[in-house]
Amino acid sequence: MCTGKSSHTKSPPKYGKTSPTSSVLSLGSNGKRMTKVELKDTAHDKTKAAASKNVAKAPAKENKKPLAFKLHSGERAVKRAMFNYSVATNYYITRLQKKQEEKLQKMIEEEEIRMLRKEMVPKAQLMPFFDRPFLPQRSSRPLTMPREPSFGNVNSTCWTCVYNNQYYLYHIHHVHA
Repeated sequence: MCTGKSSHTKSPPKYGKTSPTSSVLSLGSNGKRMTKVELKDTAHDKTKAAASKNVAKAPAKENKKPLAFKLHSGERAVKRAMFNYSVATNYYITRLQKKQEEKLQKMIEEEEIRMLRKEMVPKAQLMPFFDRPFLPQRSSRPLTMPREPSFGNVNSTCWTCVYNNQYYLYHIHHVHA
């Protein structure tokens, strides 16, 4: 794939006009006209030469052993165990407190019931009258008047209005009697 030219150079455009001066950029140090590609190559050569003069060859690195690493899983396990223990103790303490409060509440309620029983005065029930038997008396309320349902016109009048109508009462008492 390598054609000998550097890959960062631009190929000339395929279409359009090319002028003879478009590829000539400037005069080089020796007075010749140079193209862009030649200028880049000379600049690259100069930077390589300057870098090789300034930088001496770095000494070879000596072999180093890797540092020993420490896993934190053991520490995390200890911290988690401590946390679980604290949660369990808090749960146990709150459960004991609830039981104690329930016992105290139950004792208070039982004491209140005892006090109420002591203060309570039993009321005597009246003895039934065996010498006078119970005879039910006739009610003084008037009998209920039967009425026929009016399914045809429900909204015309309400039954209380019809029942309280004097004509209706007169008609019921005198005609049916």
